[in-house]
Amino acid sequence: MIKDIYIGEISKNEEIQEDCFLMKVKVASSFENPTPGQFIMIRIAGLNDPFLSRPISIYSFSRGKNYCLIELLYRVVGKGTQILAGLIEGSQVEIHGPLGNGFEIQTVEKNIIFIAGGIGIAPLSLLIESLCRRADCSPSAMTVYLGFQGASAVVGLDKLKKLCRNITVCTDNGTLGAKGFVTQIFQKEMKKFTSDNTSIYACGPKEMLKSLAKILNKSKFSCQVSLEERMACGTGACMGCAVAVKDKKGVFGYKRVCADGPVFNLTDIIWESRV
Repeated sequence: MIKDIYIGEISKNEEIQEDCFLMKVKVASSFENPTPGQFIMIRIAGLNDPFLSRPISIYSFSRGKNYCLIELLYRVVGKGTQILAGLIEGSQVEIHGPLGNGFEIQTVEKNIIFIAGGIGIAPLSLLIESLCRRADCSPSAMTVYLGFQGASAVVGLDKLKKLCRNITVCTDNGTLGAKGFVTQIFQKEMKKFTSDNTSIYACGPKEMLKSLAKILNKSKFSCQVSLEERMACGTGACMGCAVAVKDKKGVFGYKRVCADGPVFNLTDIIWESRV
């Protein structure tokens, strides 16, 4: 299904941590309600350099009387995001979306675990917000593990504290919370959960997800992950974001992160390179 391109107006674009920004954009009320895990492609309206849009996960979404408000949490990593960071209130942007396939939740398990690395907190925050609105989901059922390089890189924590009771923060350098990688902290506490009543949702850098795959390799835990990949088109036309996967029969192939993902079952992804 082809998604419309909307002209949005920025109502806020604030640096909340070094090189990390929170942008709020108003778009027409016809914008579809996003599924947690979906993303948008964004570029400055009328600007041809850079020509390509940038993919950003939807951090939060709400509806006003005559508009929708999209919140985007992003980190400056290159020319495109640097330009976005310089936009002021009232600036116009082109938004294509919502795009991709988000997280699937058919039943709410007794235990729901979220594992986020860095800016991977963004799509998981929208998922947690969505679950909190469900009558069959209790905040006490949710356990969140957040990993950052250091205290100065922590974002989104205040928001999650309003939604969840069980939050563990860890930093690589030990400047806040437990010292160590987020997957290491989760591994130490895995024995508190059982696979038959636990669902895991994760988003973060490739190495984090690769480590999580090794930890869960011989377990029966259900885990969905949102992949972070460079995208040129956001619709699957260019095949620039393809990742190696295997189907239920173990047959090797490729899927596009933008069109077939960005959310996949962790066990479907082939992390080791193939010759």
